[in-house]
Amino acid sequence: MRFCKPLYRKGRKTLFLKLMLLFVLVPLGELALLIEIGKAIGTLPTVAIVIVTGIIGSWLLKQQGIGTWRKFRGDLARGGFPGNTILEGVLILIGGAFLLTPGVVTDALGFVLLIPPGRKLVLKGLKAYLRRKYDLDDLISIAGDDDSEDSGDSYDPAMRV
Repeated sequence: MRFCKPLYRKGRKTLFLKLMLLFVLVPLGELALLIEIGKAIGTLPTVAIVIVTGIIGSWLLKQQGIGTWRKFRGDLARGGFPGNTILEGVLILIGGAFLLTPGVVTDALGFVLLIPPGRKLVLKGLKAYLRRKYDLDDLISIAGDDDSEDSGDSYDPAMRV
């Protein structure tokens, strides 16, 4: 006799398919694309592209990560809620993971997430998605909806009633 039911019994097949797509089909597609690029421009230039994007991506990841960490600490020091900064940090982490995966498409996605204008565009879409999917209007409004770097406002929990 079972005492507790799985939370998402119906969604397990969907999750399995998504994970299979992510961990099997994407690397296979990337490998096929790298082979085609190698046929078109040669093996050494293809390997050079992979190495150069890795070096540039690592440097960019470090710079953006340090900048976001400083922004996070500054938000906390001012008494503000670092919601956007946390979301940006997660996007930087995902961008770094994309850059760890060898391939052209994943590198492009990683660079989009590491370059501030691309990250801001993805952040805007992510917040819109979260609003539609979940009832998180309060959380996302705390995270801020302005496009400015620093609004200068700090979050005061006593004012939120």
